[in-house]
Amino acid sequence: MQIKEKNSKGAIREVVSLFLKLGITGFGGPAAHIAMMHDETVNRRKWLKDEEFLDLMGATNLIPGPNSTEMAIHLSYMRAGWRGLILGGISFILPAVLIVIVLAYLYTKYNTFPQMGMLLYGIKPVIIAIVLQALWNLARKAIKYKLDLFLAISVIILYFFGINEILLLFLGGLFIMAIRNIKFLHSQSIGLLFLPVGLYKFLSVQFEKIDLPTLFFIFLKIGSILYGSGYVLLAFLRSDLVVRLGWLTDAQLLDAIAIGQVTPGPVFTTATFIGYILAGIPGAILATIGIFLPSFILVAVSNPFIPKLRNSKLLSGLLDGVNAVSIGLMAAVTWQLGRNAMVDPLTILLSAISLFLLIKTKINPTYLIMGGGLIGFLNAL
Repeated sequence: MQIKEKNSKGAIREVVSLFLKLGITGFGGPAAHIAMMHDETVNRRKWLKDEEFLDLMGATNLIPGPNSTEMAIHLSYMRAGWRGLILGGISFILPAVLIVIVLAYLYTKYNTFPQMGMLLYGIKPVIIAIVLQALWNLARKAIKYKLDLFLAISVIILYFFGINEILLLFLGGLFIMAIRNIKFLHSQSIGLLFLPVGLYKFLSVQFEKIDLPTLFFIFLKIGSILYGSGYVLLAFLRSDLVVRLGWLTDAQLLDAIAIGQVTPGPVFTTATFIGYILAGIPGAILATIGIFLPSFILVAVSNPFIPKLRNSKLLSGLLDGVNAVSIGLMAAVTWQLGRNAMVDPLTILLSAISLFLLIKTKINPTYLIMGGGLIGFLNAL
């Protein structure tokens, strides 16, 4: 599989060159990113085989964090060792971070202008359509049994009753794991319940004002426990920054997600945008480091154990439960944000047409976002 020795300058240059390119051209979200990585590393460059690529994909689903970013880090590590892990991951993330910082600057400077407001007016309903399509596609894979569906629906209800999403995530994962491995866990399941309860208490600390350590901690927390699509990020950001702390409004959160969509690379650069509008360049840097740092650590720790993780019945059940909870959280937050985005007949029509095109064609979501922004801008003239 390895053509060049790990940590050689040639291998490192290859990794940096490839993931810089993908970071600049990687529009379309995690699924598109992973498809591009497969084409480049398996078909074109022959770095690894299909089976090995699939093993890496399975491993990324067993750990928190953004899947496509973790795939970039895994592939970089396998190709060029520790230096590759760091430089390849940074190369994939950096282009989007720089673009988002520029857009965040323009947003904070011009968002009061009617044209900027109408631009986002047209983009937000398209974002809702994109999230709905992702929700449907993810649900088809995550909801495998009636019990998974029951858990997802229960999570939607509990979320609207104000139950903490972190507690739901861990308890849901342990619930499915316990049901599917009831004999093995008969004597241990009660003890395992202390883990999510302890994490809930630790991760739900309340803060009163915006400061850099708090900002870093919030995004480090999210990067450490967030499973599922980047769209599940909506639930965690809204719970912490809109509901608990009041640092953002629903409208600003949708704007942040929109910016994450119109730029290439990871959707998690939404954190960069939010960090900037809350605390400028230092906030953008700390939010970015906070949300991506756990991925580097988790990939480094998990990579040697991928064969064992892939065959673990316990972790498979845990993952299924976490995925079902993620679908429930995503559905609940999409409903809340949709009420903010679809405010009149035009925005409802925009969202409906966008969803139809996403389902019936292979159109790149970026084009729909650009079209929505153009319609909103023209509507303001």
